[in-house]
Amino acid sequence: MAGSRLPRHLFLQGVAAIFMFAFASLYTQIPGLYGPEGILPARRTLRPQGKGRWQQLWETPTLLWEAPRLGLDTAQGLELLSLLGTLLALGALLLSQLRHLLTYLLLWAAYLSVCQVGQVFLYFQWDSLLLETGFLAVLVAPLRQPPHRKQAPQSKLAGASPHEGLSFWLVRWLLFRLMFASGVVKLTSRCPAWWGLTALTYHYETQCLPTPAAWFAHHLPVWLHKLSVVATFLIEIAVPPLFFAPIRRLRLAAFYSQVLLQVLIILTGNYNFFNLLTLVLTTALLDDVHLLAESGSSRRKKMPTSWPRALLAMLALLLELAIYGLLAYGVVHCFGLEVDWEQYAIHSRTTFTFHQFSQWLKTVSLPTMWLGAASLAWELLTALWRWTQVRGWLQKFCAAAQLSIFGAATVALFMISLVPYSYMEPSTHGRLWTGAHRLFGTVEHLQLANSYGLFRRMTGLGGRPEVVLEGSYDGHHWTEIEFMYKPGNVSRAPPVVTPHQPRLDWQMWFAALGPHTQSPWFTSLVLRLLQGKEPVIRLIQNHAPTYPFHKQPPTYVRAQLYKYWFSQPGEQGQWWRRQWVEEFFPAVSLGDPTLETLLRQFGLQDKSPPRARSSSSPLTEALYWVRKQLSPLEAPTLLWGLLATVGAIRVMQALLGPRPSPPAREKQRPAPREDSGATSKQAAPAPSNSSRSQTPRRKK
Repeated sequence: MAGSRLPRHLFLQGVAAIFMFAFASLYTQIPGLYGPEGILPARRTLRPQGKGRWQQLWETPTLLWEAPRLGLDTAQGLELLSLLGTLLALGALLLSQLRHLLTYLLLWAAYLSVCQVGQVFLYFQWDSLLLETGFLAVLVAPLRQPPHRKQAPQSKLAGASPHEGLSFWLVRWLLFRLMFASGVVKLTSRCPAWWGLTALTYHYETQCLPTPAAWFAHHLPVWLHKLSVVATFLIEIAVPPLFFAPIRRLRLAAFYSQVLLQVLIILTGNYNFFNLLTLVLTTALLDDVHLLAESGSSRRKKMPTSWPRALLAMLALLLELAIYGLLAYGVVHCFGLEVDWEQYAIHSRTTFTFHQFSQWLKTVSLPTMWLGAASLAWELLTALWRWTQVRGWLQKFCAAAQLSIFGAATVALFMISLVPYSYMEPSTHGRLWTGAHRLFGTVEHLQLANSYGLFRRMTGLGGRPEVVLEGSYDGHHWTEIEFMYKPGNVSRAPPVVTPHQPRLDWQMWFAALGPHTQSPWFTSLVLRLLQGKEPVIRLIQNHAPTYPFHKQPPTYVRAQLYKYWFSQPGEQGQWWRRQWVEEFFPAVSLGDPTLETLLRQFGLQDKSPPRARSSSSPLTEALYWVRKQLSPLEAPTLLWGLLATVGAIRVMQALLGPRPSPPAREKQRPAPREDSGATSKQAAPAPSNSSRSQTPRRKK
């Protein structure tokens, strides 16, 4: 197994970048979502119940309990955490000295604190995935930075601590759980679109926030959509076990297949930082040899010369070809692939039943856990072997202590993760060791391990449901309230906002899937629009003049439900078609009995308005000043600006930093000169310059 120092560095930088995006994206939305005049004020979520300070912190782990000590309310504490998290992540991204265990522990604690009060707007799988990945980064990050001196890659690997690659294995296990479960749940959900291989004929236009490329992808041939679904099942179900393959070429093939899937999703959908985070996880499949991109000549030098090594290399190649052949046969057999030479198409269909798949899943669920356990055992043995190579009793003792702590943490997290992983197969879940269940229950609220299953069911099979808000001054003439990102105006092109997540737009997509009573926050949104609250209006339109009621709040607000479809090729000036379905939310005004009843039913009335502070603290004034400076910027612009800043600083570091060391053959020249100088001191007459230059050649 090749070393993993460079992939670990890439992983830590990637996690820092994702934290930066997540904190900065959330910061722009805090006043409208969680402020005193927001949709779901955060102050309602943290109410002291007379418990001890540490018990309260354990049951609801958030640093926002300490906000009053700083003279801040809960929303201001959220802003402070988001700003500090953004700056700390930016520092870790730019400075290797900040990629320390403590840095990632602070980032994880800050995001966990935010999620505790985030309510429905932070109930997304990628938020849980970021928390779990962030905690793994705590274990992967070095305890201390190595001394800053130039070393050859081989010497760096030789000086690595025995436990360094052990924690990094958990990242590979997390990637396996994420991808395998995401593929399995598509079939266990019995969704007819996934079973009929037609899911992608709906996906591009019914996803939450499509990109312009989604319009073009939607109009691809149906047979290509079906073949793409088959490829999705292959990449998500059949390929993930190769993450643990002992043959590195198989792991690299698995890596590139995962990268291909994530890049295609990024091009056709705005899924914030989720796909970028998945790409960060794929670094666990890489190794130093691949990232160093050795030249062909150096590879030829490493070709096995002895016949046992040559035999093993040949057997590995045969095994690799056999696995590729088995995957190809399984895809053709399970999905009935047939080539139609007349229409230049590849037809596919599902040839297995739900019962057969359920039996297969029941058969393989437990073996996949044993596969993970066997791979972890190999990593433990490798770490122990590296420990035996440590020289010096003090260094050996310190390495043993670190290996014991990180090894125990790795095994414990693996055991904890088996519980949510087994949710996809109930009988396997019931056969797990009871100790794993108890351990998981103890730390479940910390979100150290989570269950995953993306795109479980395909929605909008009869058209994309979309809620359109309308306002009026007289109750007869209505004006649509258009959002910045979600579909509304049929002639407006879909935006590109990655890695920003407009959380209100996302919840509007979920609200359209059912009645408004299933989304209590929607009633609060209507109330804030009737009150004309600026923080909420900024979530809809960041620039006030583009909001139709920026001069005076509407007297009435209602919501209509439409079905949206992508326009057909040739329809000039239109990206969407739509059709009215029904009224989603009745027309209400301030003081309306219907509105008051809903607010009372959902507990959204302002029973205890925020207390006015007698004087503003310097910290409060600083937060207000930063907000005032950044508020004119749209969130995607802010995030892209941060990314451009990182790129510019990296370029400057590369240009102004120390020059790379010269090649090895040039490094060897000074040493012979010292020897020749010493020889010249012993000689009676000093030799000429030409003879001194020839002496090293004779010694070589």
